[in-house]
Amino acid sequence: MRIRLLGGFEAEAAAGRPLRFATRKSLLLFAALVLAGQRGHRREALAEGFWPGRGEAQARNSFRQALADIRRNLHETGETGFSLASGLETVELIAAPETADVWIFERAISSDNLAELAAAAVLYRGDLLAGMTIPDGLEEWFNPPQHAFRQRALDLVERISILSPAPGSPEHAACEGLALRLLGTDPAAEPAHRALMRIKAASGEQNAALRQFEVCRASLKKHLGAEPETKTVLLAESLNLTSNNGARFNAPAPVAETRLLSNSPLSPRRNDQPSLAVMAFDNLGPATDEYFADGVVEEITSALSRVRDFFVIARQSAFAYKGRFVDAQAVGKELGVDYLVEGTVRRGGDRLRISVQLVETQTRNQLWSDRYEGSAGDIFEFQDRIAAQVAGAIHPAIRGAEIQLARRRPPNSLSAYDLVMRAYPDLWGRRKETNDAAIDLLKKAVASDPTYGRAHALLAWCLASRAAYLWSGNPERDLDLARAAIDAAGSIGDDPTALTAAGSAMSIIGEQNRAAALIEKALALDPNNSWAWARYGWIGIYVGDDAKARERFARAMALSPLDPLAFNMRLGVATSLAKSGALGEAITIAREVIAAHPEIIMSYRYLAAWSAMSGDIETSRWAARRLIESQPGFTIDRYRSLPFFFHMPQWADKVADALRQAGLPER
Repeated sequence: MRIRLLGGFEAEAAAGRPLRFATRKSLLLFAALVLAGQRGHRREALAEGFWPGRGEAQARNSFRQALADIRRNLHETGETGFSLASGLETVELIAAPETADVWIFERAISSDNLAELAAAAVLYRGDLLAGMTIPDGLEEWFNPPQHAFRQRALDLVERISILSPAPGSPEHAACEGLALRLLGTDPAAEPAHRALMRIKAASGEQNAALRQFEVCRASLKKHLGAEPETKTVLLAESLNLTSNNGARFNAPAPVAETRLLSNSPLSPRRNDQPSLAVMAFDNLGPATDEYFADGVVEEITSALSRVRDFFVIARQSAFAYKGRFVDAQAVGKELGVDYLVEGTVRRGGDRLRISVQLVETQTRNQLWSDRYEGSAGDIFEFQDRIAAQVAGAIHPAIRGAEIQLARRRPPNSLSAYDLVMRAYPDLWGRRKETNDAAIDLLKKAVASDPTYGRAHALLAWCLASRAAYLWSGNPERDLDLARAAIDAAGSIGDDPTALTAAGSAMSIIGEQNRAAALIEKALALDPNNSWAWARYGWIGIYVGDDAKARERFARAMALSPLDPLAFNMRLGVATSLAKSGALGEAITIAREVIAAHPEIIMSYRYLAAWSAMSGDIETSRWAARRLIESQPGFTIDRYRSLPFFFHMPQWADKVADALRQAGLPER
């Protein structure tokens, strides 16, 4: 049996006899099972997803007919070692690893061997299921993997070109062929242009490489209204391209929107990414304290540079203004930045006082300010603490300003970045309606820019949240879609926010080891990321490390005391206390959260369970009534089956028993 999904659909037996499905839905169901591989899919999710809008009985009947069509095809081929395994809950295809091109492709791209990478390049004949019309309602099943495979192909073509295959070799031809195929469907695919620039230059075709850069620039201008990324410009410069008369090629200097990050020479700024500069702080004490003021700025610049949500101008450029009066608007224009961090340092005896403010350059408005005091006896510890607190505070301040800016833009001019900014206020699990609104905006962002990994990752978080809060009738399907969105996110390894969103979703899905790896990577990049620390706290709860969970929540709340997720952090602390036997403290926190945020339904679940465990049945049943009023479809069985309970079955059973005492329905 041979199955091809890349570049179109083909499925045929060893003798060359093609599989012929009775309906397009049967074919697409078969393709979905191929993509799922050994993981398979839940029967209920497939029936509801492929036949939406029908009654449950009719959807199941159509699903059974499609499975019968697939079985008939497999039986008629006479193939052995290829079958459809259908249990009570899941369905999966059983086949050899070499059966499907997508399986071979994914295995090959994990290799460091040039020949294997080239073989993967040849396998990518085009986009997943290219040329096939996907019926309305099925886009969520196929668009995410299509985007994910395309991103992997873009990463692959650049990897091969960097490995410098010998001119005329099969690997060289495979790289060139893949680049041309990718550009055939997306002329603005910059990684493919860079790959062609490298392999043409390696073949001694300097003029051809120069023309490729010009083609890239023209395509980006035409299709995106953008300039080449700094990475592309630097590549053109590094190749030392020459024209026929031997004249040196001069690549255009990067514009303000593509300056390099101060801490990463090859990390380009997104065209719509906010930017800031940390100005030299004014020293209000004796000249001998100048070194300390400069040290504070150095630490704050370094801390902010690890926040990939915005672009930080190098310290050297900002310090060019040291010692003279500067106008925020003028500096903003000269440095091409949206925000300035300014401050003063004063020493008085054994005390140090630092004042910091964030200013929007265009309007000169102050968006945030704070003052810090400490002992001069431990200067370096004080610097580290100030840097962490300033980074933790400035991050949400800039995000809030960007959200307001996105809201002011007319709908017909919104970019993927603007759509993500508009979604941010609705990401934090307060109500079903706001979560649904965020999902709609993030879907539009993904449609606008399928390669925007952060949009995919945040979409995964919202889908997983919808499952965790039981805001839909089919949480299992939401978790499947969340996993698909994580897969579609592609390379997010340098984006702490995307890593945190993906890790948070993966934790709700139940894969705590993989979730922890993503969160730990986010914290390595940005140790002041309060959301990452909060989600790391929940992972600690799910794996039974309640003491560490409390430490992580405390770190999150210290970094962002006014965080929109502060209620979630406090409930995390309360959960760790309840699991440790401190039910009184846990109940007090739950009551406080309910008093401040009565609309947050999850609080009633906790209060109902913990009150019952403590013997306070009256409070428990009051919380249960409030829960059912807000969420009539809640059942203990649905709640108990959520995957994040998998690693703590004894606690899950205890919670379920308590909710029964509270009077909540079993099923």
